[in-house]
Amino acid sequence: MARRCELTGKGVLTGNNVSHANNKTKRKFRPNLSEVSLISDRLDRTVKLRISKHALRSIDHNGGLDAFISKQKDDNLSDRARRLKREIVRAAAKA
Repeated sequence: MARRCELTGKGVLTGNNVSHANNKTKRKFRPNLSEVSLISDRLDRTVKLRISKHALRSIDHNGGLDAFISKQKDDNLSDRARRLKREIVRAAAKA
């Protein structure tokens, strides 16, 4: 499983540890990912996604999963999240 947020596309970055003597060694900056169950109001069900904590805060700030995922570009979303977005848009169109 890739270390990538399913909603924002945030992934692993690389950089250097720099010592006091200015020695540089490679390191990785990993996103803070967690598996969460989010509730979709339009679909009336819960959805399990592996997202970063930053994305979780953004979901709360934007008013829920449905509002957040409909604003996201498809390039950033994983395949599962793209399918979920299509379902949410269809449910919104029906209502």
